Amino acid sequence: MCRRPRSAGAEAPSGACLAVAKDQKLSYYAALVLGSALGAYLFGTLNLWASGQSGLARSIEGAIFGGIASIEIYKRRARITARTGARFAAPLAIGIAIGRIGCFLAGLDDFTHGTPTTLPWGHDFGDGIPRHPVQLYESIAMLAFVGFYLASLTRRSIFVAQNGFYLAVLWYGLQRFVWEFLKPYGPVAGPFDLFHFLSLGLVAYAVIMIFTAREPVHERPGAA
Repeated sequence: MCRRPRSAGAEAPSGACLAVAKDQKLSYYAALVLGSALGAYLFGTLNLWASGQSGLARSIEGAIFGGIASIEIYKRRARITARTGARFAAPLAIGIAIGRIGCFLAGLDDFTHGTPTTLPWGHDFGDGIPRHPVQLYESIAMLAFVGFYLASLTRRSIFVAQNGFYLAVLWYGLQRFVWEFLKPYGPVAGPFDLFHFLSLGLVAYAVIMIFTAREPVHERPGAA
């Protein structure tokens, strides 16, 4: 079921399933794209510098963090109170899983590889040192979420249908926090690197959104 948006003086047509008025969709997606791009380069580059390297870099987690932040700011300014993330739950998880496979294939130059390991599945990226294939760890974790999410929708779980996006963000933040201990990134506080803190921020955001839900029904997850 689709819920009409509560926005500044505008009601969406009954067929609109993004919970955003028709005349706001362009600016909504513009905010999403801009925030994701800024977050990707900002946090990717800051992590690169914190690791003692120079240049520019991009980060999937930075893109997620930036996109969420920009959309929440946009919704507050546009006075949109309806939740708009349901349709992005599965695409987000699948996109991360596929993107991380690309990172794995990119090798050492992508700077997403893991630390050296003696485990039998350690991967040599070309320098003769077996390393944790953390990119694949992340892909497997996110595909596991997709399986859980789709199975829950099949069982008509109202909680998962209503909170799918926040559950995806929560799971992403939790698993990413763990994998960060297996990466060669420079720490910014104790043993924690920049992405440890971004991960905690995403987890906190997801928990708050799940437990402060005021509307019993959200947009339909698969609506176009």
